[in-house]
Amino acid sequence: MNGQVKYIISQKHSSHRIESEEWMKVEDAFENFVGLDHIKDTLKSIAAWSVINRKREEFGLKTERQSHHMLFYGNPGTGKTTAARVMANLLKELKILEKGQLIEAERADLVGEYIGHTALKTRELIKKAEGGILFIDEAYSLSRGGDKDFGREAIDTLVKHMEDMNGRFICVLAGYKREMNGFLRMNTGLRSRFSHILYFPDYQLKELNKIAINMFRDKEYQLSKNANNRLLTIMREMDGINGNGRFVRNIIEFIIRAQAVRLLKVESLTKKDCILISEEDVIKGVEEFKKEKQDI
Repeated sequence: MNGQVKYIISQKHSSHRIESEEWMKVEDAFENFVGLDHIKDTLKSIAAWSVINRKREEFGLKTERQSHHMLFYGNPGTGKTTAARVMANLLKELKILEKGQLIEAERADLVGEYIGHTALKTRELIKKAEGGILFIDEAYSLSRGGDKDFGREAIDTLVKHMEDMNGRFICVLAGYKREMNGFLRMNTGLRSRFSHILYFPDYQLKELNKIAINMFRDKEYQLSKNANNRLLTIMREMDGINGNGRFVRNIIEFIIRAQAVRLLKVESLTKKDCILISEEDVIKGVEEFKKEKQDI
């Protein structure tokens, strides 16, 4: 039935069927995402648990709160923050989160300047995230100052509230794999708090190309065949772009600007002119991108 999943619960004299719209909500939320199948699978398992747990409650069976705190690790530009944003809204639709807001934080938002200040700042952030997701990027930076650094106080406060407020908010920590492994050793109870540890791999060339096409489409642009072939060649040859979706996003902005400069010279512009990205636009845009990168 078009990808939908049926859960069947039988009793002695009757059966109850749940056609899970939740399953389709996960598919729809990540429809335009490239890769991230492991994220979809994790969220489907969370959706399945939510549906069945509610049904158990209707039958008078025991139910439980599950911890959905998550750890994301992978290189920059692999979709961690974007996935967290979509996930926050989706988990609200699935009635797992009450509000579905995403509170993004970094070390400076949690660590204070004197004893007790850090715990206060961390608690305030958790309060803001209640009903939603607290997303801490580069979380390993909390452990960089050593034993006497206030970052350890932030970690200890976070661990305590992840347990005490289980089900009232979701904490997502993100960062590089090696650094995150070191960070988790800072507190013996930290790793056990995370039910889902998700790896965000680098994008392959075909995936980067699909990301580019999707981004152009979302902005109501279209690459000509020659323009797309040229972009593929450039991405294959460029240093630093491997696996990095953020890199692609930046290049696209330069290509769009190059198209705008070209179109200023065109008389009687048509809608098609404004939509089409030419091979010339790609070449000029990437040239400007490289110049700006070299100037830094």
